[in-house]
Amino acid sequence: MTNQNPKSKGGQARAQALTAEERKAIARRAAEARWSADLPEAFYEGEFDLASAQLGCAVLADDRRIITQASFLRSLGRARSPKAGTGVLTTADEKPFFLQAEVLQPFVDEDLLNISKPVFYRTKSGGKGVGYNAIALKRVAEVYLKFRDQSLQTSGKVPARYEKMIHAADMLIRGLAEVGIVALVDEATGYQDVRTRRALQEVLDAFLLKELAAWAKRFPDDFYKEIYRLRGWTWRGRGVNPPQVVAKYTTDFVYDRLAPGITEELQARMPKAPSGAKRGKLHQLLSDDVGHPALAQHLHAVITLMKASPDWETFKLLLNRSLPKRGATLELPLGDTPGTKPRAGERK
Repeated sequence: MTNQNPKSKGGQARAQALTAEERKAIARRAAEARWSADLPEAFYEGEFDLASAQLGCAVLADDRRIITQASFLRSLGRARSPKAGTGVLTTADEKPFFLQAEVLQPFVDEDLLNISKPVFYRTKSGGKGVGYNAIALKRVAEVYLKFRDQSLQTSGKVPARYEKMIHAADMLIRGLAEVGIVALVDEATGYQDVRTRRALQEVLDAFLLKELAAWAKRFPDDFYKEIYRLRGWTWRGRGVNPPQVVAKYTTDFVYDRLAPGITEELQARMPKAPSGAKRGKLHQLLSDDVGHPALAQHLHAVITLMKASPDWETFKLLLNRSLPKRGATLELPLGDTPGTKPRAGERK
């Protein structure tokens, strides 16, 4: 059994003496203080698959690898939402929610408590981010598995209330072991470069169906209404065929920005009549589980930018900044920076 130092025991005693309202108030004040501090920034953000779950992650300016709070909790079979007002699932002494159970304490040491404290940071977009040190994920999962082993030895069964968490922890450890050995082999052989190229095809296959799905209305009317408004055209409803250029706008605003190579793959897979005309709509080739949800989310973002734009030029600038095409350069306003001079060979 792990022995806790007097300072830790004293902190627990004080925390237990507090009322529920006092603990909430302390947690809120601590959260407010954290958010007002000079927080580290995320230089890189992304997602990865592990044990059939998609985990959000970030690398901070100080090289710390972070798993986002929602992903961390979900991967452990816990609820992903923090307690209202606190911004993080911890006690007043910063012990994380997933390590608070009394039955887990024999397997929790000071080192684990230190690395599993919540990390507050600024996301790349400037928002609030909460996560946990990535290396804590394996250690926390091992705590649950140690508790499982002890339960099986002493009573022959695992308490029902912990079955979900223990199953999630077991899946995590297995997934980490598989990812780790694959990463070592790929790095040793140089295969990681090839793997990156093949990953693109896997993304496309997840987005697309093999055959045309039944037609369904996927583009909200607002998408076309906002195009008409920004172009200064009169909207007469979906029953009137739009100008041909609207099809180009749709490709530009939606499919070219939805996923790498998705437009080309859709065009290649689209069945065609002998005349060369397409037999269906591009969105009919998107898969129900990945493609259509991604399309709906992307359209919502595009329409939001449209509604926030007073004119066509502003919308295009916001679109290219917020939802750039893969591999495209960021569009910046043209014009000389005050106080600069053209380089040799350039014209003003």
